[in-house]
Amino acid sequence: MAATVPHQQPTPERFFNAVNAHQQTEAIKAAIELEIFTAIAEGNTTAATIAKRCAAAERGARTLCDFLTIHGFLTKEGAQYALAPDSALFLNRHSPAYVGGAIEFLLNPRVREGNARLAEAVRRGGSAMGEDVLEPENPIWVKFAEAMMPLTRMPAEIMAGELRKGGESHKVLDIAASHGMYGIAVAKQNPDAHVYAVDWKNVLEAATRNAQAAGIANRHHLLPGSAFKIDFGSGYDLALITGFLHHFDLPTCTTFMRKVHDSLTPGGRAAILEFVPNPDRVTPPIPAAFSMMMLVNTPAGDAYTLAEIESMSKSAGFARVEIAPPQIGLGRLVIAHR
Repeated sequence: MAATVPHQQPTPERFFNAVNAHQQTEAIKAAIELEIFTAIAEGNTTAATIAKRCAAAERGARTLCDFLTIHGFLTKEGAQYALAPDSALFLNRHSPAYVGGAIEFLLNPRVREGNARLAEAVRRGGSAMGEDVLEPENPIWVKFAEAMMPLTRMPAEIMAGELRKGGESHKVLDIAASHGMYGIAVAKQNPDAHVYAVDWKNVLEAATRNAQAAGIANRHHLLPGSAFKIDFGSGYDLALITGFLHHFDLPTCTTFMRKVHDSLTPGGRAAILEFVPNPDRVTPPIPAAFSMMMLVNTPAGDAYTLAEIESMSKSAGFARVEIAPPQIGLGRLVIAHR
């Protein structure tokens, strides 16, 4: 006889958690601004010492640290706070993997206003903020390049290593290069490779600085302008398309992939890095939920499934599409072969 599953009483807890979720957003933002995580990493483990290090009131430090403990960012033993493993790696300013600066983009006023107007976006089927995010030379993408660069360093190295398994690259097209870290990682693993970075002129300044810091400036070239309008040239054996396609609808992506296809040599590859939800579009949680970000922030963008990426690529002339086995940060690497 099958075991009886205990009946669980309905509860409004999920509703209250959702309605108050903004508190967690503001708590993380405040903790990063006050350097709470860094203070604890430095050995300040009580509310009093944390408050002194962060120039805050003791009551305020205790309340914030308790809240962060409730949500798993800290641990607490008696009166002593400690960093959870993820916080120690990603939220301590002394860590090489520090990503706290990403709040400068992820929580900028434009993004927050777009989310506040979600009901309007649902009615429209696209951002209530119009197309301003896609306007030429929009300074928001400079902020993105500067804020998100630390978050991409490790994924870029993993992606470059995976692509190196498919052979050496010599001429690389880095589309929507932003901070340039993906192209730079490929250049470092392919000593003869020259990278041609495409993005708005103001954004490419960040890529140039990073290429200089990486010691590959003499192999890093700029193609400023709209990726849809400028002439890429030809002869590329690898094209990097990282975090770009999700801003546009399927027909636009297909047309763009045709342009990329025409820039590649026979046998060339297009390396597409995207959030890739399963066909059910509700799993895995983070890639699937990315569709909501695109609804809020773009007129017609989306998180595309592997089948959709394969369809746009093959319609553009690519012969074969495969998904690489490792996860690249929170995304997946899809390789389209010409």
